[in-house]
Amino acid sequence: MLRPSWIDNDDEIPDPLGRGEAAVKWLRMLKHPKSKLPGRAFQLDPWQERIIRRIYGPRHPDGTRVVRRVVLLLPRGNRKTSLCAGITLLHLLGTEREAGGLTISAASAHEQAMELFNEAAMIINNDKRLEKHLQVREYVSRITCPKVPSRYVAIASDGKTQHGKTPNVVIADELHAWEGRPGLKQWEALDSALVKVPGTLMIVASTSGRGQENLAWKTVEYAMKVQKGEIDDPATLPVIFMAEPEDDWQDEDLWFAVNPGLAHGYPDLDAYRDKAKKALHSPFDRDSFLQFNLNRWLDQSTSPFVEMQVYDQGNREVDLEEMEITQAPCWLGVDLSKNEDLTVVVAAWRDGTGYQVWPWFFCPEDNLRARGELHGVDYLQWAADGFIIPTPGNTVDLRMVEDHIRELHARFNVKESAFDPTFGRSMMANLNEDGLPAVEFRQGWVSMAPAVKELERAILSGGLAHGGHPVLRWNFSNIQVETDKAGNRMFHKGKSGNKIDGAVAAAMAVARAAAGEEQFTSSASWFTEDMWMA
Repeated sequence: MLRPSWIDNDDEIPDPLGRGEAAVKWLRMLKHPKSKLPGRAFQLDPWQERIIRRIYGPRHPDGTRVVRRVVLLLPRGNRKTSLCAGITLLHLLGTEREAGGLTISAASAHEQAMELFNEAAMIINNDKRLEKHLQVREYVSRITCPKVPSRYVAIASDGKTQHGKTPNVVIADELHAWEGRPGLKQWEALDSALVKVPGTLMIVASTSGRGQENLAWKTVEYAMKVQKGEIDDPATLPVIFMAEPEDDWQDEDLWFAVNPGLAHGYPDLDAYRDKAKKALHSPFDRDSFLQFNLNRWLDQSTSPFVEMQVYDQGNREVDLEEMEITQAPCWLGVDLSKNEDLTVVVAAWRDGTGYQVWPWFFCPEDNLRARGELHGVDYLQWAADGFIIPTPGNTVDLRMVEDHIRELHARFNVKESAFDPTFGRSMMANLNEDGLPAVEFRQGWVSMAPAVKELERAILSGGLAHGGHPVLRWNFSNIQVETDKAGNRMFHKGKSGNKIDGAVAAAMAVARAAAGEEQFTSSASWFTEDMWMA
Protein backbone atom coordinates (compact mmCIF):
# COMPACT_ATOMS: atom_id res chain seq x y z
CA MET A 1 0.00 0.00 0.00
CA LEU A 2 1.27 3.45 -0.88
CA ARG A 3 0.53 6.46 1.31
CA PRO A 4 2.71 9.57 1.82
CA SER A 5 4.70 9.15 5.03
CA TRP A 6 4.45 12.86 5.82
CA ILE A 7 0.68 13.20 5.45
CA ASP A 8 -0.21 12.24 9.06
CA ASN A 9 2.76 13.28 11.17
CA ASP A 10 3.40 16.59 12.89
CA ASP A 11 6.82 17.20 11.37
CA GLU A 12 7.24 20.85 10.49
CA ILE A 13 7.12 21.61 6.78
CA PRO A 14 9.68 24.26 5.78
CA ASP A 15 8.02 27.60 5.10
CA PRO A 16 10.75 30.28 5.20
CA LEU A 17 8.64 32.96 3.52
CA GLY A 18 5.31 32.04 5.10
CA ARG A 19 3.77 31.27 1.71
CA GLY A 20 2.43 27.90 2.84
CA GLU A 21 0.75 29.44 5.88
CA ALA A 22 -0.67 32.27 3.76
CA ALA A 23 -2.13 29.81 1.24
CA VAL A 24 -3.80 27.77 3.99
CA LYS A 25 -5.30 30.86 5.63
CA TRP A 26 -6.65 32.17 2.31
CA LEU A 27 -8.27 28.85 1.41
CA ARG A 28 -9.90 28.68 4.83
CA MET A 29 -11.57 32.03 4.12
CA LEU A 30 -13.40 30.56 1.13
CA LYS A 31 -16.94 29.27 1.33
CA HIS A 32 -18.35 26.19 -0.34
CA PRO A 33 -22.11 25.89 -0.88
CA LYS A 34 -22.03 22.15 -0.05
CA SER A 35 -19.92 22.52 3.09
CA LYS A 36 -21.42 21.42 6.42
CA LEU A 37 -18.99 23.51 8.43
CA PRO A 38 -20.19 26.67 10.22
CA GLY A 39 -20.75 29.48 7.72
CA ARG A 40 -20.27 26.92 4.91
CA ALA A 41 -16.52 27.35 5.29
CA PHE A 42 -14.34 25.66 2.71
CA GLN A 43 -13.40 22.26 4.16
CA LEU A 44 -9.63 21.91 4.29
CA ASP A 45 -8.98 18.80 6.35
CA PRO A 46 -5.55 18.16 7.95
CA TRP A 47 -4.34 15.86 5.15
CA GLN A 48 -5.32 18.48 2.54
CA GLU A 49 -3.68 21.23 4.56
CA ARG A 50 -0.43 19.24 4.62
CA ILE A 51 -0.52 19.00 0.82
CA ILE A 52 -0.99 22.77 0.45
CA ARG A 53 1.88 23.44 2.84
CA ARG A 54 4.16 21.00 0.99
CA ILE A 55 3.42 22.69 -2.35
CA TYR A 56 3.75 26.34 -1.35
CA GLY A 57 5.96 26.35 1.75
CA PRO A 58 9.43 25.06 0.73
CA ARG A 59 11.43 27.69 -1.17
CA HIS A 60 14.85 28.04 -2.76
CA PRO A 61 17.18 30.76 -1.42
CA ASP A 62 16.02 33.06 -4.24
CA GLY A 63 12.41 32.68 -3.11
CA THR A 64 11.20 30.43 -5.93
CA ARG A 65 9.05 27.43 -5.11
CA VAL A 66 10.87 24.10 -4.72
CA VAL A 67 7.90 22.04 -5.93
CA ARG A 68 7.19 22.28 -9.66
CA ARG A 69 5.24 19.05 -10.20
CA VAL A 70 2.57 17.42 -8.05
CA VAL A 71 1.20 13.94 -8.74
CA LEU A 72 -2.01 13.65 -6.72
CA LEU A 73 -3.39 10.12 -7.05
CA LEU A 74 -6.55 9.57 -5.03
CA PRO A 75 -9.51 7.17 -5.15
CA ARG A 76 -12.82 8.62 -6.23
CA GLY A 77 -14.81 10.52 -3.65
CA ASN A 78 -11.86 12.09 -1.80
CA ARG A 79 -12.69 15.59 -3.08
CA LYS A 80 -9.66 16.17 -5.25
CA THR A 81 -11.82 18.30 -7.58
CA SER A 82 -12.72 20.59 -4.68
CA LEU A 83 -9.07 20.84 -3.63
CA CYS A 84 -8.00 21.64 -7.20
CA ALA A 85 -10.75 24.27 -7.48
CA GLY A 86 -9.36 25.91 -4.35
CA ILE A 87 -5.84 25.85 -5.84
CA THR A 88 -7.21 27.40 -9.04
CA LEU A 89 -8.76 30.29 -7.08
CA LEU A 90 -5.57 30.63 -5.06
CA HIS A 91 -3.73 31.45 -8.30
CA LEU A 92 -6.53 33.57 -9.75
CA LEU A 93 -7.16 35.88 -6.81
CA GLY A 94 -5.43 34.45 -3.76
CA THR A 95 -1.95 34.64 -2.34
CA GLU A 96 -0.37 32.94 -5.38
CA ARG A 97 -1.88 35.32 -7.96
CA GLU A 98 0.43 36.76 -10.60
CA ALA A 99 -0.14 39.64 -12.98
CA GLY A 100 -0.89 38.10 -16.36
CA GLY A 101 -1.07 34.65 -14.79
CA LEU A 102 -2.76 31.84 -16.70
CA THR A 103 -4.08 28.67 -15.08
CA ILE A 104 -5.20 25.84 -17.37
CA SER A 105 -7.10 22.75 -16.33
CA ALA A 106 -7.11 20.02 -18.97
CA ALA A 107 -8.99 16.76 -19.36
CA SER A 108 -9.56 14.14 -22.03
CA ALA A 109 -13.10 15.24 -22.90
CA HIS A 110 -15.15 18.42 -22.60
CA GLU A 111 -17.51 16.95 -20.01
CA GLN A 112 -14.63 15.98 -17.72
CA ALA A 113 -12.93 19.35 -18.26
CA MET A 114 -16.09 21.08 -17.04
CA GLU A 115 -16.02 19.21 -13.70
CA LEU A 116 -13.25 21.39 -12.26
CA PHE A 117 -14.51 24.52 -14.01
CA ASN A 118 -18.02 24.06 -12.61
CA GLU A 119 -16.64 23.46 -9.11
CA ALA A 120 -14.69 26.72 -9.20
CA ALA A 121 -17.64 28.60 -10.74
CA MET A 122 -19.99 27.26 -8.04
CA ILE A 123 -17.70 28.54 -5.29
CA ILE A 124 -17.52 31.97 -6.95
CA ASN A 125 -21.24 32.26 -7.68
CA ASN A 126 -22.11 31.55 -4.04
CA ASP A 127 -19.70 34.08 -2.55
CA LYS A 128 -20.34 37.79 -3.13
CA ARG A 129 -16.77 38.60 -2.12
CA LEU A 130 -15.45 36.60 -5.05
CA GLU A 131 -18.14 37.75 -7.47
CA LYS A 132 -16.87 41.33 -7.11
CA HIS A 133 -13.49 40.38 -8.54
CA LEU A 134 -14.02 37.34 -10.76
CA GLN A 135 -15.97 37.02 -14.00
CA VAL A 136 -17.30 33.57 -14.91
CA ARG A 137 -17.86 32.99 -18.63
CA GLU A 138 -19.36 29.54 -18.94
CA TYR A 139 -19.79 29.61 -22.70
CA VAL A 140 -16.01 29.79 -23.19
CA SER A 141 -15.08 27.86 -20.01
CA ARG A 142 -13.12 30.82 -18.71
CA ILE A 143 -12.83 32.74 -15.44
CA THR A 144 -11.00 36.07 -15.33
CA CYS A 145 -9.82 38.47 -12.66
CA PRO A 146 -9.52 41.82 -14.48
CA LYS A 147 -7.82 43.73 -11.65
CA VAL A 148 -4.83 41.40 -11.30
CA PRO A 149 -5.15 40.52 -14.25
CA SER A 150 -5.24 36.72 -14.25
CA ARG A 151 -7.34 34.07 -15.94
CA TYR A 152 -8.31 30.43 -15.83
CA VAL A 153 -9.34 28.28 -18.82
CA ALA A 154 -10.66 24.70 -18.95
CA ILE A 155 -9.76 22.72 -22.07
CA ALA A 156 -10.11 19.15 -23.40
CA SER A 157 -8.05 17.00 -25.77
CA ASP A 158 -11.14 16.49 -27.94
CA GLY A 159 -10.89 20.19 -28.81
CA LYS A 160 -8.01 22.23 -30.21
CA THR A 161 -4.53 21.53 -28.89
CA GLN A 162 -3.30 24.49 -26.84
CA HIS A 163 -0.02 25.30 -28.58
CA GLY A 164 1.23 28.84 -28.09
CA LYS A 165 -0.19 29.24 -24.57
CA THR A 166 2.09 30.28 -21.70
CA PRO A 167 0.51 28.89 -18.53
CA ASN A 168 1.79 29.42 -15.02
CA VAL A 169 -0.23 26.50 -13.66
CA VAL A 170 -1.50 23.38 -15.42
CA ILE A 171 -3.89 20.97 -13.72
CA ALA A 172 -4.06 17.69 -15.65
CA ASP A 173 -7.35 16.10 -14.63
CA GLU A 174 -7.82 12.29 -14.75
CA LEU A 175 -4.65 11.70 -16.74
CA HIS A 176 -5.42 7.97 -16.93
CA ALA A 177 -8.17 8.81 -19.45
CA TRP A 178 -5.90 10.79 -21.82
CA GLU A 179 -5.83 8.16 -24.54
CA GLY A 180 -4.29 7.97 -27.99
CA ARG A 181 -2.80 10.72 -30.08
CA PRO A 182 -5.08 13.60 -28.94
CA GLY A 183 -4.21 13.04 -25.28
CA LEU A 184 -0.48 12.75 -25.99
CA LYS A 185 -0.49 15.88 -28.14
CA GLN A 186 -2.28 17.85 -25.46
CA TRP A 187 0.19 16.68 -22.81
CA GLU A 188 3.17 17.58 -24.99
CA ALA A 189 1.75 21.05 -25.70
CA LEU A 190 1.05 21.85 -22.05
CA ASP A 191 4.13 20.22 -20.54
CA SER A 192 6.47 21.93 -23.00
CA ALA A 193 4.78 25.30 -22.35
CA LEU A 194 5.69 25.19 -18.66
CA VAL A 195 9.34 25.94 -19.42
CA LYS A 196 8.52 29.35 -20.92
CA VAL A 197 8.29 31.21 -17.62
CA PRO A 198 9.85 30.63 -14.18
CA GLY A 199 7.97 29.27 -11.19
CA THR A 200 5.43 27.17 -13.07
CA LEU A 201 3.43 24.37 -11.50
CA MET A 202 2.05 21.13 -12.98
CA ILE A 203 -0.56 19.25 -10.94
CA VAL A 204 -1.60 15.79 -12.11
CA ALA A 205 -4.84 14.96 -10.28
CA SER A 206 -6.18 11.54 -11.10
CA THR A 207 -7.44 8.17 -10.02
CA SER A 208 -5.57 5.03 -11.05
CA GLY A 209 -5.84 3.67 -14.59
CA ARG A 210 -5.10 0.53 -16.54
CA GLY A 211 -2.04 -0.79 -18.36
CA GLN A 212 1.57 0.33 -18.25
CA GLU A 213 2.25 1.41 -21.82
CA ASN A 214 0.58 4.80 -21.56
CA LEU A 215 1.28 8.38 -20.60
CA ALA A 216 -0.41 8.21 -17.19
CA TRP A 217 1.50 5.14 -15.97
CA LYS A 218 4.86 6.62 -16.98
CA THR A 219 4.04 9.76 -14.98
CA VAL A 220 2.73 7.86 -11.98
CA GLU A 221 5.52 5.27 -12.01
CA TYR A 222 8.15 8.01 -11.78
CA ALA A 223 6.27 9.68 -8.92
CA MET A 224 5.96 6.34 -7.12
CA LYS A 225 9.74 5.93 -7.24
CA VAL A 226 10.15 9.41 -5.78
CA GLN A 227 7.65 8.64 -3.01
CA LYS A 228 9.44 5.37 -2.20
CA GLY A 229 12.80 7.16 -2.03
CA GLU A 230 14.24 5.38 -5.08
CA ILE A 231 14.66 8.71 -6.91
CA ASP A 232 15.73 12.00 -5.30
CA ASP A 233 13.71 14.77 -6.95
CA PRO A 234 12.62 17.62 -4.63
CA ALA A 235 10.83 19.33 -7.53
CA THR A 236 8.35 16.45 -7.75
CA LEU A 237 5.82 16.07 -4.94
CA PRO A 238 4.14 12.65 -5.09
CA VAL A 239 0.89 12.40 -3.14
CA ILE A 240 -0.07 8.82 -3.98
CA PHE A 241 -2.68 6.83 -2.11
CA MET A 242 -2.78 3.40 -3.75
CA ALA A 243 -3.57 -0.20 -2.92
CA GLU A 244 -1.06 -2.69 -4.31
CA PRO A 245 -1.59 -6.27 -5.56
CA GLU A 246 -0.45 -7.91 -2.33
CA ASP A 247 -2.93 -5.93 -0.20
CA ASP A 248 -6.14 -7.51 1.14
CA TRP A 249 -8.78 -5.50 -0.67
CA GLN A 250 -11.48 -6.55 1.85
CA ASP A 251 -9.58 -5.09 4.81
CA GLU A 252 -11.31 -1.91 6.00
CA ASP A 253 -8.04 -0.65 7.48
CA LEU A 254 -6.72 -0.61 3.92
CA TRP A 255 -9.78 1.37 2.78
CA PHE A 256 -9.01 4.07 5.35
CA ALA A 257 -5.31 4.06 4.51
CA VAL A 258 -5.81 4.77 0.80
CA ASN A 259 -8.87 7.02 1.25
CA PRO A 260 -7.69 9.89 3.46
CA GLY A 261 -11.16 11.42 3.41
CA LEU A 262 -12.83 8.41 5.08
CA ALA A 263 -11.65 9.57 8.49
CA HIS A 264 -13.53 12.82 7.85
CA GLY A 265 -16.79 11.33 6.57
CA TYR A 266 -16.15 10.97 2.84
CA PRO A 267 -16.47 8.87 0.75
CA ASP A 268 -19.45 7.00 2.24
CA LEU A 269 -18.26 3.99 4.26
CA ASP A 270 -21.57 2.12 4.01
CA ALA A 271 -21.47 2.46 0.22
CA TYR A 272 -17.94 1.01 0.27
CA ARG A 273 -19.14 -1.96 2.25
CA ASP A 274 -21.98 -2.51 -0.19
CA LYS A 275 -19.64 -2.36 -3.19
CA ALA A 276 -17.23 -4.77 -1.52
CA LYS A 277 -20.02 -7.32 -1.05
CA LYS A 278 -20.94 -7.13 -4.72
CA ALA A 279 -17.26 -7.42 -5.66
CA LEU A 280 -17.08 -10.82 -3.95
CA HIS A 281 -19.32 -12.33 -6.62
CA SER A 282 -18.49 -10.27 -9.70
CA PRO A 283 -15.02 -9.90 -11.30
CA PHE A 284 -16.25 -6.76 -13.07
CA ASP A 285 -17.40 -5.16 -9.80
CA ARG A 286 -14.18 -6.26 -8.12
CA ASP A 287 -12.04 -4.56 -10.77
CA SER A 288 -14.14 -1.42 -10.46
CA PHE A 289 -13.77 -1.42 -6.66
CA LEU A 290 -10.02 -1.96 -6.89
CA GLN A 291 -9.43 0.75 -9.47
CA PHE A 292 -11.79 3.51 -8.45
CA ASN A 293 -12.25 2.94 -4.72
CA LEU A 294 -8.87 1.55 -3.68
CA ASN A 295 -6.89 3.25 -6.44
CA ARG A 296 -5.06 0.09 -7.49
CA TRP A 297 -3.49 0.31 -10.95
CA LEU A 298 -4.93 -2.55 -13.03
CA ASP A 299 -4.00 -4.43 -16.16
CA GLN A 300 -5.06 -2.99 -19.51
CA SER A 301 -7.59 -5.71 -20.21
CA THR A 302 -11.02 -5.71 -18.59
CA SER A 303 -11.05 -9.54 -18.80
CA PRO A 304 -7.33 -10.30 -18.47
CA PHE A 305 -5.67 -13.53 -19.53
CA VAL A 306 -3.44 -13.46 -16.46
CA GLU A 307 -2.64 -10.83 -13.85
CA MET A 308 0.31 -8.85 -15.14
CA GLN A 309 2.18 -8.99 -11.84
CA VAL A 310 2.18 -12.78 -12.30
CA TYR A 311 3.35 -12.40 -15.90
CA ASP A 312 6.13 -10.08 -14.68
CA GLN A 313 7.59 -12.87 -12.57
CA GLY A 314 8.99 -14.18 -15.85
CA ASN A 315 11.29 -11.15 -16.30
CA ARG A 316 14.28 -13.46 -16.24
CA GLU A 317 16.99 -13.02 -18.85
CA VAL A 318 16.61 -14.90 -22.11
CA ASP A 319 20.19 -15.51 -23.23
CA LEU A 320 20.05 -15.74 -27.02
CA GLU A 321 23.80 -16.30 -27.29
CA GLU A 322 23.52 -19.36 -25.05
CA MET A 323 20.68 -20.70 -27.20
CA GLU A 324 22.87 -20.26 -30.24
CA ILE A 325 25.83 -22.02 -28.63
CA THR A 326 23.88 -24.94 -27.18
CA GLN A 327 21.65 -25.31 -30.26
CA ALA A 328 18.70 -26.16 -28.05
CA PRO A 329 15.60 -27.11 -30.10
CA CYS A 330 13.63 -24.02 -31.06
CA TRP A 331 10.11 -23.44 -32.41
CA LEU A 332 8.84 -20.26 -34.07
CA GLY A 333 5.34 -18.77 -33.99
CA VAL A 334 4.70 -16.27 -36.79
CA ASP A 335 1.79 -13.81 -36.85
CA LEU A 336 1.96 -11.80 -40.08
CA SER A 337 -1.32 -9.97 -39.41
CA LYS A 338 -2.15 -7.13 -41.77
CA ASN A 339 0.81 -5.55 -43.45
CA GLU A 340 0.25 -1.96 -42.26
CA ASP A 341 1.06 -2.59 -38.60
CA LEU A 342 2.81 -5.04 -36.24
CA THR A 343 4.04 -8.39 -37.48
CA VAL A 344 5.86 -10.67 -35.06
CA VAL A 345 8.04 -13.76 -34.92
CA VAL A 346 8.31 -15.42 -31.50
CA ALA A 347 10.89 -18.10 -30.70
CA ALA A 348 10.26 -20.66 -27.92
CA TRP A 349 12.69 -23.06 -26.27
CA ARG A 350 11.91 -25.77 -23.72
CA ASP A 351 13.28 -24.96 -20.26
CA GLY A 352 12.62 -27.91 -17.97
CA THR A 353 8.85 -27.91 -17.48
CA GLY A 354 8.65 -24.33 -18.75
CA TYR A 355 9.77 -22.23 -21.70
CA GLN A 356 11.92 -19.33 -22.72
CA VAL A 357 10.50 -17.02 -25.40
CA TRP A 358 11.78 -14.01 -27.31
CA PRO A 359 9.96 -11.93 -29.93
CA TRP A 360 10.99 -9.89 -32.96
CA PHE A 361 8.41 -7.25 -33.93
CA PHE A 362 8.25 -5.54 -37.33
CA CYS A 363 6.41 -2.32 -38.18
CA PRO A 364 6.37 0.03 -41.22
CA GLU A 365 8.90 2.82 -40.79
CA ASP A 366 6.66 5.56 -42.27
CA ASN A 367 4.71 7.43 -39.59
CA LEU A 368 6.08 5.19 -36.86
CA ARG A 369 5.20 7.77 -34.22
CA ALA A 370 1.61 8.16 -35.45
CA ARG A 371 1.09 4.40 -35.53
CA GLY A 372 2.15 4.15 -31.90
CA GLU A 373 0.10 7.15 -30.84
CA LEU A 374 -2.96 5.49 -32.34
CA HIS A 375 -2.61 2.84 -29.63
CA GLY A 376 -1.27 5.16 -26.94
CA VAL A 377 2.28 3.73 -26.94
CA ASP A 378 5.69 4.87 -28.17
CA TYR A 379 6.66 2.80 -31.21
CA LEU A 380 9.40 5.33 -31.99
CA GLN A 381 11.16 4.76 -28.66
CA TRP A 382 10.70 1.01 -28.91
CA ALA A 383 12.32 1.10 -32.36
CA ALA A 384 15.21 3.21 -31.02
CA ASP A 385 15.70 0.68 -28.21
CA GLY A 386 15.70 -2.24 -30.66
CA PHE A 387 12.39 -3.74 -29.57
CA ILE A 388 10.74 -3.05 -32.94
CA ILE A 389 12.38 -3.54 -36.35
CA PRO A 390 11.18 -0.79 -38.73
CA THR A 391 10.78 -1.81 -42.37
CA PRO A 392 10.98 0.76 -45.22
CA GLY A 393 7.71 2.21 -46.53
CA ASN A 394 4.17 2.26 -45.16
CA THR A 395 3.58 -1.49 -45.08
CA VAL A 396 5.53 -4.29 -43.44
CA ASP A 397 8.18 -5.58 -45.86
CA LEU A 398 7.41 -9.30 -45.75
CA ARG A 399 10.67 -10.04 -47.53
CA MET A 400 12.51 -8.67 -44.49
CA VAL A 401 10.38 -10.86 -42.23
CA GLU A 402 11.10 -13.93 -44.34
CA ASP A 403 14.82 -13.12 -44.41
CA HIS A 404 14.75 -12.76 -40.64
CA ILE A 405 13.15 -16.20 -40.25
CA ARG A 406 15.88 -17.63 -42.46
CA GLU A 407 18.49 -15.93 -40.27
CA LEU A 408 16.91 -17.49 -37.19
CA HIS A 409 17.13 -20.90 -38.86
CA ALA A 410 20.81 -20.28 -39.53
CA ARG A 411 21.44 -19.10 -35.98
CA PHE A 412 19.32 -21.45 -33.88
CA ASN A 413 18.20 -25.07 -34.04
CA VAL A 414 14.77 -24.21 -35.42
CA LYS A 415 12.57 -27.27 -35.76
CA GLU A 416 9.66 -25.54 -37.47
CA SER A 417 7.85 -22.25 -37.99
CA ALA A 418 4.11 -22.22 -37.28
CA PHE A 419 1.97 -19.82 -39.37
CA ASP A 420 -1.62 -18.74 -39.45
CA PRO A 421 -2.28 -19.60 -43.11
CA THR A 422 -4.58 -16.56 -43.55
CA PHE A 423 -1.61 -14.38 -44.48
CA GLY A 424 1.21 -16.90 -44.41
CA ARG A 425 0.71 -19.34 -47.29
CA SER A 426 3.14 -17.69 -49.67
CA MET A 427 5.91 -17.37 -47.08
CA MET A 428 5.34 -20.95 -45.91
CA ALA A 429 5.70 -22.22 -49.48
CA ASN A 430 8.97 -20.30 -49.92
CA LEU A 431 10.43 -21.67 -46.70
CA ASN A 432 9.33 -25.24 -47.33
CA GLU A 433 10.75 -25.12 -50.84
CA ASP A 434 14.16 -24.44 -49.30
CA GLY A 435 13.81 -27.21 -46.71
CA LEU A 436 12.93 -24.91 -43.77
CA PRO A 437 9.88 -26.59 -42.17
CA ALA A 438 6.83 -24.34 -41.99
CA VAL A 439 3.42 -25.59 -40.84
CA GLU A 440 -0.10 -24.28 -40.55
CA PHE A 441 -1.48 -23.24 -37.18
CA ARG A 442 -5.02 -22.04 -37.61
CA GLN A 443 -6.51 -19.47 -35.26
CA GLY A 444 -9.74 -21.36 -34.50
CA TRP A 445 -10.86 -22.74 -31.15
CA VAL A 446 -9.58 -26.26 -31.83
CA SER A 447 -6.03 -25.06 -32.39
CA MET A 448 -5.74 -22.06 -30.10
CA ALA A 449 -7.60 -23.24 -26.97
CA PRO A 450 -4.97 -25.92 -26.08
CA ALA A 451 -2.20 -23.48 -26.94
CA VAL A 452 -3.70 -20.83 -24.67
CA LYS A 453 -4.09 -23.38 -21.89
CA GLU A 454 -0.44 -24.46 -22.08
CA LEU A 455 0.75 -20.85 -22.18
CA GLU A 456 -1.39 -20.02 -19.14
CA ARG A 457 0.00 -23.03 -17.25
CA ALA A 458 3.54 -21.87 -17.94
CA ILE A 459 2.88 -18.30 -16.81
CA LEU A 460 0.99 -19.23 -13.63
CA SER A 461 3.68 -21.72 -12.62
CA GLY A 462 6.42 -19.13 -13.16
CA GLY A 463 7.76 -21.23 -16.01
CA LEU A 464 7.66 -18.65 -18.82
CA ALA A 465 10.82 -16.56 -19.13
CA HIS A 466 10.38 -13.58 -21.48
CA GLY A 467 13.09 -11.14 -20.45
CA GLY A 468 10.59 -8.34 -19.80
CA HIS A 469 10.35 -7.44 -23.49
CA PRO A 470 8.13 -4.30 -23.33
CA VAL A 471 6.25 -4.75 -26.61
CA LEU A 472 5.44 -8.37 -25.77
CA ARG A 473 4.27 -7.28 -22.32
CA TRP A 474 2.01 -4.65 -23.86
CA ASN A 475 0.50 -7.27 -26.14
CA PHE A 476 -0.22 -9.57 -23.20
CA SER A 477 -1.78 -6.72 -21.21
CA ASN A 478 -4.18 -6.03 -24.09
CA ILE A 479 -5.67 -9.53 -24.20
CA GLN A 480 -9.39 -9.94 -23.70
CA VAL A 481 -10.38 -13.55 -22.98
CA GLU A 482 -13.38 -15.27 -24.51
CA THR A 483 -14.58 -18.52 -22.89
CA ASP A 484 -16.85 -21.12 -24.50
CA LYS A 485 -19.35 -23.40 -22.76
CA ALA A 486 -16.71 -26.09 -22.28
CA GLY A 487 -14.40 -23.68 -20.48
CA ASN A 488 -11.96 -23.30 -23.41
CA ARG A 489 -10.35 -19.87 -23.64
CA MET A 490 -9.38 -17.74 -26.63
CA PHE A 491 -7.59 -14.43 -27.13
CA HIS A 492 -9.24 -11.43 -28.73
CA LYS A 493 -8.54 -7.69 -28.84
CA GLY A 494 -11.81 -6.45 -27.40
CA LYS A 495 -13.13 -3.01 -28.25
CA SER A 496 -9.80 -1.25 -27.78
CA GLY A 497 -8.31 -2.79 -30.92
CA ASN A 498 -4.89 -2.76 -29.25
CA LYS A 499 -2.36 -5.30 -30.44
CA ILE A 500 -2.14 -8.88 -29.14
CA ASP A 501 -0.11 -10.33 -32.04
CA GLY A 502 2.92 -11.11 -29.87
CA ALA A 503 0.81 -13.05 -27.37
CA VAL A 504 -0.85 -15.03 -30.16
CA ALA A 505 2.52 -15.90 -31.72
CA ALA A 506 3.90 -16.83 -28.28
CA ALA A 507 0.99 -19.24 -27.75
CA MET A 508 1.67 -20.80 -31.15
CA ALA A 509 5.39 -21.21 -30.47
CA VAL A 510 4.86 -22.60 -26.97
CA ALA A 511 2.22 -25.05 -28.23
CA ARG A 512 4.61 -26.44 -30.85
CA ALA A 513 7.44 -26.60 -28.31
CA ALA A 514 5.09 -28.47 -25.97
CA ALA A 515 4.40 -31.05 -28.67
CA GLY A 516 8.13 -31.73 -28.71
CA GLU A 517 10.35 -33.65 -31.04
CA GLU A 518 8.48 -36.92 -30.56
CA GLN A 519 5.64 -35.51 -32.65
CA PHE A 520 7.84 -33.54 -35.02
CA THR A 521 8.12 -34.34 -38.71
CA SER A 522 9.62 -32.30 -41.48
CA SER A 523 6.46 -32.56 -43.58
CA ALA A 524 4.71 -29.21 -43.91
CA SER A 525 1.34 -30.87 -44.28
CA TRP A 526 1.36 -33.08 -41.17
CA PHE A 527 -0.42 -30.63 -38.88
CA THR A 528 -4.19 -30.75 -38.64
CA GLU A 529 -6.57 -29.36 -36.08
CA ASP A 530 -7.81 -32.89 -35.40
CA MET A 531 -4.57 -33.65 -33.55
CA TRP A 532 -5.67 -31.33 -30.76
CA MET A 533 -8.83 -33.37 -30.32
CA ALA A 534 -6.95 -36.44 -29.10
